[in-house]
This record gives sequence, structure tokens and C-alpha cells, in this order.
Amino acid sequence: MKITPPDPGSASWKRRAYSVIFESDTRAGRAFDIMLLVAICFSVLAVMLESVRPIDARYGPILRAVEWFMTGLFIIEYLLRLLVVRRPLAYALSWLGIIDFLAIVPTLASLLSVGSRNLIVIRTLRLLRVFRIFKLGQFVGEGEFILTALKASRYKILVFLTAVLTLVVVIGTLMYVVEGGQNGFTSIPKSIYWAIVTLTTVGYGDISPVTVLGQTLASVLMILGYAIIAVPTGIVSAQMATPARPAAPAFKQVICHVCQATEHRPEAEYCWHCGEKL
Repeated sequence: MKITPPDPGSASWKRRAYSVIFESDTRAGRAFDIMLLVAICFSVLAVMLESVRPIDARYGPILRAVEWFMTGLFIIEYLLRLLVVRRPLAYALSWLGIIDFLAIVPTLASLLSVGSRNLIVIRTLRLLRVFRIFKLGQFVGEGEFILTALKASRYKILVFLTAVLTLVVVIGTLMYVVEGGQNGFTSIPKSIYWAIVTLTTVGYGDISPVTVLGQTLASVLMILGYAIIAVPTGIVSAQMATPARPAAPAFKQVICHVCQATEHRPEAEYCWHCGEKL
């Protein structure tokens, strides 16, 4: 869903607020995004410190006060976003709107839930909001370049993952037959789990083969693991290097007020998508 700006005939403060909150081409818009990033990092830091028992015992009330203050700011920001857009429901159901909502839910839920400390990890979702900062400057062009390389490599990576999945299923099943339940390989799924752990060179050590044949299969799988790890990196790297990487384009950070198109060239005076004057 597209985020639609207020009607041209709406109050001027709404248009100015929309420009500051949703666009980054002005000094005020950039300052707002940077302040938002600082607030997010500060809030996440407070949450992390609260999880340290000695710090929580000494500074717990202060940290919780900071968390509530930051949550209040995020609530005000979320309500402002709903207020200045033309279609609030479209924004609320967009992925950025959902992230904004999830950023304030954990703290509010602590009023109803006794085990609210278990929600502390969910609060860090607000850190995902820093992706708005990527609308600044050259990040847009760099991000588009990486996404293009990943999209071009997706079929090769899918074939690779299918081959890896087949390999761990075959090796895991063989280990179940060779080792059996007396050596920890009590089922095929658990044997496949061991194969995945071994192939990725993690090696937890909770299950290990005892027989000579099982150790031979494990050795082969370990060696394959070193080769397999390098394959996805090589696929994406080759796609990024061939053809030679073009210079990341510099985009004008203006959002078309009609069709919401972005990534306009610096010299553009009209929207590349709908032709509306920028």
C-alpha cells in the first residue's frame, strides 16, 4: 500500500508536517530522521541495560522512566503519521506502519502482562525503523544495487539450497541407519539436524558418530561444509562484479505527491512515473 500525502487543499501545517515526517530532501526532514535514529538507539540501549541485573538493581527506575518517555514520543510520532496522510489505514497496514505499531506495543502490553520482561526482545523491533534513514543520500542507490544482485542470483541460490537440503537428508538418513539410536541418532529428523550442524561447521557436539563408517561419513560431510559455505557468497559476488559495477546513482529525495514514486534524478522536474511536476 502506498503512503498518500494530504490533499492539496488541506491545512498547510499538514503539508509541512508530511514533508518533514515522510521526506528527507529538506533540512528539517533530515534532522527529523536523524533525531528518530538517535531516539531509537537510545531506547534500545536502555532496554539492553535493563536486562543487566546489577545495573537494573541500581538504575532500574531511571531506565524504565526513559523507556516510557521514549514510548510516549513514539506514540506521538505514530499518531502524527496517521494524522497527516490522506489514507491513514493504508499507512497503518503498510510494513513501515506495522513496524511503528510494534515499536510501542511491548511497553503498553506491560500494563496488562505480569511477565512483561519476556517482551523486552520485541521492543528492539523499533530498531528496524532506522531503514527510513536509508532514504538519505547515496544509501538508496547502494541498496538498489545490492537488491538487484540478490534478485539476479535468486534462482542459482534456490538450486544450491535444494541441493544442500537433499544432501543433508541423504546423509542424515544414512547416519540413522549406520549409527542407530544407541549412539544418539534416535530418529531421521534428529540425524538430519546433526547433518545440518556438521555441514555448517557449527559442531555443537551433542551428537557424534561412534562407528568407523559413521565417522567416515562425518569426515566427508565436514569437508563438503567448507566448500558449500563459499558457494552463496561466490554466486552473489560474481553477480555484483559481472558486469562491472556501475556507479551508484544519486537520487533526488522527493516523493511524488500523486503516485508516491521515488528515485527521481537530481535534474528531474517531473515525476518519471506519472509526469506530475515535482
